[in-house]
Amino acid sequence: MQKIVFFVGLIPAASGLLSPSLALAAGLVYGLTLAHPYHLESRRLSKFLLQASVVDLGFGMNLAEVLKVGRSGFLYTAGSITGAMLLGLAIGHWLRAERTPSFLVTVGTVMCGGSAIAAVGPMEEEMAVALGTVFLLNSIALLLFPALGWAQHLSQTQFGLWSALAIHDTSSVVGATAKYGAVALSVGTIVKLARALWIVPVSVLTSMFMKSKSRIQWPWFIGLFCLAAMANTYVPFFCFAYPVLSHLGRLGVTVTLFLIGTGLSAATLRQVGVRPLLQGVLLWAIVALGSLLPIVPGWIRR
Repeated sequence: MQKIVFFVGLIPAASGLLSPSLALAAGLVYGLTLAHPYHLESRRLSKFLLQASVVDLGFGMNLAEVLKVGRSGFLYTAGSITGAMLLGLAIGHWLRAERTPSFLVTVGTVMCGGSAIAAVGPMEEEMAVALGTVFLLNSIALLLFPALGWAQHLSQTQFGLWSALAIHDTSSVVGATAKYGAVALSVGTIVKLARALWIVPVSVLTSMFMKSKSRIQWPWFIGLFCLAAMANTYVPFFCFAYPVLSHLGRLGVTVTLFLIGTGLSAATLRQVGVRPLLQGVLLWAIVALGSLLPIVPGWIRR
């Protein structure tokens, strides 16, 4: 029975019949009500599929825009990441959360969710707690942010920028902005991927200061995304294939969100615990509000 219901949800997501938000909602209903028959396989597939989908989305981006966003927002990005990380660690200390889970929750909230945690996480058990916290907040953001954006009458550009700054994971940014509009999707994806490049220096510094013996997991898909954007920008010979690949990327993100939703169970919620979850919620709320306030009057622009 569980297998049949799983594929009943997976097939519409893969065919484009479900929007990203509906795919996630369907996955959440499945994960919280039924035992997952392919739990481990789904986790592995969702991680790879997300990265591959981001690469495919690069075929719909302009490399000049990606580099422009990364260059123009360098000082703001460096300052905001540093400030938010210090704030997150202070909140974790105040709540007396365990040191390593507190650090991982902070990194995942400030930067790129699961990708950042996977890059700096030293232990599977501690990563699971942080991933559970960030994943739960990602799910809420994907459903909540579009409604908040419409309520605030944000333009697509404003919403895409806000989502990239305030939502943890790339997949949730893509899902939320895709629901808001094509311009929001473009802005959100470009800004988020430009910020994701900061995983590399943070990973190196984490390895140095925490003396972690684990191998740093470099975000290879970001480099391939840039190559895909480079091809779309400077190699017009294959222009017929780029829209198809970009569309496959959007379908891949939808499937990823369904798979992520199916992975959230009651056991995951219990594993997260109260303190890391409270730390993540407080930091996320501060970052979301702190980034929205200067966007509305135009103090922060793409």
